[in-house]
Amino acid sequence: MFDWVVSTIESWGYLGVLALMVAENLFPPIPSEVIMPLAGFLVGSGRMSLTLTILMGTIGSVLGTLMWYYVGYWFGEERLKRFAARHGRLLTLAPSDIDAAHRWFQRHGAMAVFFGRMIPAIRTLISVPAGLARMPMWKFLLYTVIGSALWTGVLTFAGLMLHENYALVADYVDPLSKLVVIAVVAIYLYRVITWKPH
Repeated sequence: MFDWVVSTIESWGYLGVLALMVAENLFPPIPSEVIMPLAGFLVGSGRMSLTLTILMGTIGSVLGTLMWYYVGYWFGEERLKRFAARHGRLLTLAPSDIDAAHRWFQRHGAMAVFFGRMIPAIRTLISVPAGLARMPMWKFLLYTVIGSALWTGVLTFAGLMLHENYALVADYVDPLSKLVVIAVVAIYLYRVITWKPH
């Protein structure tokens, strides 16, 4: 995954950063913790601008999360729960999961959106209860943009600081990213197998 992410960013430039960050929200096994530090490596080598890299990473993250917001907003809680009851095996999602996410969001509100942008897996899922709760778009975008920009900036700076140790970091990041993908697939398969009809 390390080489693939680097080659994508090298080939597509800033558009590659944006596309990968959109994909990260739609397909979580491509984590931003891999994408943005690698973009930071390229910034450190002088091939990309720090400001534009963080900007495109943030835009990609926001665009990806908007889709999940509208899933919650357009479907509504009852329809989403009925869909989960019928097709939840493939989604590994039960109506009770939707209830739990909605209750959690109602307790924490805007701060859940802000801090959720910095937590793996939560950064994608937090948008659905925000849509279900009909959180105002301006408020959702405000906290999403601030949280995403902060997280994207931290990860990019980390890659920038480590660019001189590129080869050493590659030896650790590549197997780690593969392990993340294997773990996510294994958890998904386990949830599919153990899912019970509702």
